[in-house]
Amino acid sequence: MADLLRKPSGTGGKVHDITPQSAGWSYVGFGLHVLSPGDRAQEFTGEREAILVLVEGKARIEVDGQDFGLLGDRMDVFERKKPHCVYVPNGANWQAVAETPCTLAVCTAPGKGGHPARLLTDIGFEERGKGTNTRFIHPIAMEGSDVADSLLVTEVFTPAGHWSSYPPHRHDEDDFPNMTYLEETYYHRLNPKSGFGIQRVFTEDSALDETMAVADGDVVLVPKGHHPCGAPYGVEMYYLNIMAGPLRKWRFRNHPDFDWIARRDA
Repeated sequence: MADLLRKPSGTGGKVHDITPQSAGWSYVGFGLHVLSPGDRAQEFTGEREAILVLVEGKARIEVDGQDFGLLGDRMDVFERKKPHCVYVPNGANWQAVAETPCTLAVCTAPGKGGHPARLLTDIGFEERGKGTNTRFIHPIAMEGSDVADSLLVTEVFTPAGHWSSYPPHRHDEDDFPNMTYLEETYYHRLNPKSGFGIQRVFTEDSALDETMAVADGDVVLVPKGHHPCGAPYGVEMYYLNIMAGPLRKWRFRNHPDFDWIARRDA
């Protein structure tokens, strides 16, 4: 069985520390800090850029002495408010000091020094899909926004009983403009926390085919293949996506057996 499902290492401090080395790929990294009031998280980005996402709670954030002040607008991720986020270039030191209980995601990928540290304020809202395929999107740093060198970051709210990242699609070939190679992580949250979600990661030749029950706080790695997920009746699903590859473009191909869904809903 592929090691695609990563559980948090505890309930406080840095509970996820996924690097390209630990994931067995080349681009995407994901860290998650669960902080109590007064706790501090700090890191040097080295050769990687980062986007800090305040998933929940409030924290004071600095980058190389630049004070971004007290950030954070939602105490519970399922309030569905837009997140407060800070871009941190490669070669920079950042720190966050929690003012309230705080969940801070650290999304990383190779940096090229092309963007300064800044607060990401132009975060949109999209409704995608129809029927029980409907979900709600905050595109934090997707292709249309020139805010990062490599990172593509978005968050998705999937209502109870709905499917997401559906129809099944893949982005695992470096064949622009038809498709781009993008590694991807899913950081899952569930409401209620005692619920579960389902995610399948599979290739069309079935060389990779893993179906996982995800719990609140789990991370799923998507090195290749299709990767739909579903929320059972009574359980809301949130996930934070990080994608990165050799080209900062999001081009994918739907599974041929399910492409009719995209054509019908277009």
